[in-house]
Amino acid sequence: MSDSNADAERNDSPATDNHPALLDCCGGLNNVDYSKMDLTLMEAFIKHINVYDSRLCIAVIAILFNPLFWNVVARWEHRTRRLSGLFGSPYLACCCLGFVIILLNIYRSHSMTVAMKAQARWEVMERTEVFYAGIALMVFGTLLVVSSFLALGFTGTFLGDYFGILMDEKVTGFPFNITENPMYWGSTANYLGLALIGASPVGLILTAIVAVAYKVAISFEGPFTEQIYRERSLRHKHE
Repeated sequence: MSDSNADAERNDSPATDNHPALLDCCGGLNNVDYSKMDLTLMEAFIKHINVYDSRLCIAVIAILFNPLFWNVVARWEHRTRRLSGLFGSPYLACCCLGFVIILLNIYRSHSMTVAMKAQARWEVMERTEVFYAGIALMVFGTLLVVSSFLALGFTGTFLGDYFGILMDEKVTGFPFNITENPMYWGSTANYLGLALIGASPVGLILTAIVAVAYKVAISFEGPFTEQIYRERSLRHKHE
């Protein structure tokens, strides 16, 4: 074979190099060997959680029940005005519902604390920096909760909109300029801080359930509250 033919063959053949081919963006994960992943930390975390503990089940039920209860009752009141009629005043009815919600939340916190104390602590979380991170979260969470309550007042905090007790304008100052729902996320931060202080894996799980429950509640409450204020605006226009 002549040198020119050999050169031509080399030019026609695909270029090769010593670098491995890059994984394509879609099928690349199929080439990952998941059996070689280090799941030691995850396994150790799961080992510290007893899902069959009745105290854990009670805490989960309390977490899920609370937002379901106040949303169902408040929507029923908005539709029928039965509570306002029963108590003779929307303010008194709202205050009574608010006190029931406070009692339910106290019980939820109690049941979560009992579940955390009943289950094992995790030595990985028993560190000074984790402890102080928990303290900081609880301080921040309490600040959000208290400042939200002061900005909204009792009836504004406890679903007064559903009782026809509407605010003159939307609150946009602190802490609502940080997050749209400071009461919910402040409460979640408190529970996360408590879990870190107690080095409690089950506390982290319960906090995650709280966050999901609040996220679902917000998806229902937000649009419904906006609808209430839209209806008021329409009534004012017709007047």
